[in-house]
Amino acid sequence: MPNTSNNACDDTPLQFQHTLYATTYITIFIPGLLANTAALWVLWRFISKKNKAIIFMINLSVADLAHVLSLPLRIYYYINHHWPFQTPLCLLCFYLKYLNMYASICFLTCISLQRCFFLLKPFRARDWKRRYDVGISAAIWVTVGTACLPFPILRSAALSKKNESCFADLGYKPMNAVALVGMITLAELAGFVIPVVIIAWCTWKTTIFLRQPPKTFQGLSERQKALRMIYMCAAVFFICFTPYHINFFFYTMVQEKIIDSCSIVKITKYFHPFSLCLASLSCLLNPIIYYFMASEFRDQLSLHGSSLTRSRLMSKESGSSMMA
Repeated sequence: MPNTSNNACDDTPLQFQHTLYATTYITIFIPGLLANTAALWVLWRFISKKNKAIIFMINLSVADLAHVLSLPLRIYYYINHHWPFQTPLCLLCFYLKYLNMYASICFLTCISLQRCFFLLKPFRARDWKRRYDVGISAAIWVTVGTACLPFPILRSAALSKKNESCFADLGYKPMNAVALVGMITLAELAGFVIPVVIIAWCTWKTTIFLRQPPKTFQGLSERQKALRMIYMCAAVFFICFTPYHINFFFYTMVQEKIIDSCSIVKITKYFHPFSLCLASLSCLLNPIIYYFMASEFRDQLSLHGSSLTRSRLMSKESGSSMMA
């Protein structure tokens, strides 16, 4: 009886998910492309080397841009309902989704932790070298890149040679219980529990510290900017990544036929597309951290935007005077 119930639930397709994915990715693509391209340009060229968390912001922008650039192929698939390209390209786009998610989680955690630590220990900030952030970022990319490989590998094992399915329609390779428990534990612990504890701790410590009178050269403005950045990192984390990881445990168990309660199966599968769309929304929310939380970024963007406008106006005036 349980298996019959589970099969009945499995036979109920999610008719709305293709439309949901296509609409979400169309909405994200242009603003996400413009925002992250502009952010990466300004961060790379015009931010002072002394700006805290600059390396982590650049890497966060790179992670978002990689995912955004894969969205046109996702949009094509969810509108046309078939994949005419090579299977490796499908798996690469699929891989970039999870690479972006977990790289974003790591870099948001690093930004929160660094801003909090430097606020609590301002004299340590003077001795902190940029190469430390570069080394941490490189370690994150290697670790996250390796840890995300099982996602496309498990899906590729279920593909046939002439398969025209991709993304949400890819099948799953059955896993043994030990491997399944290990994957879920690693993803939930390293990708969600530890980061959420760190970000919550940073938010709590920074909030308490802000209530105290300044004991060093740091002014109230600097401390408030640090608090706003940590709050924004926490907001992006909880809005975009918490729903997915709450649902991830149940979704994996449903896919592996371990959970066979029809009501849980339906709720879990119904919520899964929404949680993935919320995760992709981070590509739009992360640039807000750069613009609104880093005053130097905002000043440089305004300065060079004004310079570009002035140069265009001068060139038009020059052309008009020559015509006269």
